[in-house]
Amino acid sequence: MLRREGSCTNYKMPTLVFVFAVSFMVIACRAAPRGQCKANRDNTVSYSGFQVWTITPHSKTKQTILMKIITHYNLEMWKETNEIHEPVNIMVPPRYQKEIRLRLEEAKIPYDVEISDLQKAITNENPKTNASAANPKTAHQMDWTSYHRLDDIYGYLSYLADTYPCRVQLLNVGSSYEGRPLYVVHITNSTSPNTPAIWVDGGFHAREWISPALATYIIQQLVEEPSNAKLLDNVNWYIMPVVNPDGYEYTHLKNRLWRKTRSPTGSASAKCQGVDLNRNFDFKWGGPGSSSNPCSLVYKGPSAFSEPETLAYSNFISRKSNEIKLYLSLHSSGQLIMLPWGYERNTFPSDYDEMLTLAKNAACKFRKFTYKVGNKVDLLYQASGNSADWAKSIGIKYVYSVELPINGFILPASNILPVSQDFFRAMDVFAAEVSTLSSY
Repeated sequence: MLRREGSCTNYKMPTLVFVFAVSFMVIACRAAPRGQCKANRDNTVSYSGFQVWTITPHSKTKQTILMKIITHYNLEMWKETNEIHEPVNIMVPPRYQKEIRLRLEEAKIPYDVEISDLQKAITNENPKTNASAANPKTAHQMDWTSYHRLDDIYGYLSYLADTYPCRVQLLNVGSSYEGRPLYVVHITNSTSPNTPAIWVDGGFHAREWISPALATYIIQQLVEEPSNAKLLDNVNWYIMPVVNPDGYEYTHLKNRLWRKTRSPTGSASAKCQGVDLNRNFDFKWGGPGSSSNPCSLVYKGPSAFSEPETLAYSNFISRKSNEIKLYLSLHSSGQLIMLPWGYERNTFPSDYDEMLTLAKNAACKFRKFTYKVGNKVDLLYQASGNSADWAKSIGIKYVYSVELPINGFILPASNILPVSQDFFRAMDVFAAEVSTLSSY
């Protein structure tokens, strides 16, 4: 493990300042035979004419009809729920829109068109892309008014490690399939080896851009905002902003809605490339909510920890498992704080009530967005082999996976600060609890 550190003396406090070629067309739609995504000449996937619909069945019978429609047309669900009176979000290809509209109207199932042209929404999502890169005089290119490429994120982490060597260590814990470094930021004010810690990660799923944005915002607030110094009292922080750097870069370069890694799966089709990292952990690996089909969005991989990303991630956390007392994995979307277990319904850890109480206390801090709190299976779906279940299985006390606002993967950059500022309020609650715990 490489460690980027600097001397803790003789440095000045700075002014705060805030690839690859692909020869295949890649399709993000759930089932290859019916996918209608189109590739441009540079192999960039276009979602022109695709729509996202919000559909509310309101009864078990209509829910059954809706699921038959989704299965028949191989539609991708952007938001799922177990509640019949809550809406689901569905991505609908252009060629099926008329047929599906007629079937929903015939069944008297209400729907709204949430996004009328998905490609236009993607184009408008990040209007300031690369605008900051035009200024070579800044120490880094990061801000939280736009989504950033991996180089900007990693450049900012290096800047922090160089600028605040007593507080920030940049740890290279491994490499992705395509050779990109996997970075964890260690933030501390403590010299004690027994200080309890909080783990935060983002970017498991490549298209969920708001999660790396929030993770880097948390880093910035902990390191560069003096009013948050209390959050470092008796608490260490380990934050991994981008767990899946290959997929994240691919969403910027080729396919905005790519979810998985970029490792080969043995399939002849490029669209079946990659593994869902959040189904690749060795606790209950291969159970319900994961798939053996390489073309599936929830493909579990050929074996547990088959991916270099999950192997490096798990090795690092395992070494720190006595120290880490709270685990927080950021995803999108849906406004949920979810507790283990996610592999089976009506199965809970022995200290579930303690975890639930802390999560509810944290959720009470939010002002702009309302989060539901509860068991993963009850709030969303089964997901065997997920990282949060694994983290709980190795003994971490408080374990949560979060679905951030809002419903969908295309969240305009103007929402980064509102989402991040609101969520950061919960850090007080988490840090206060962890500071009372012993690391051994």
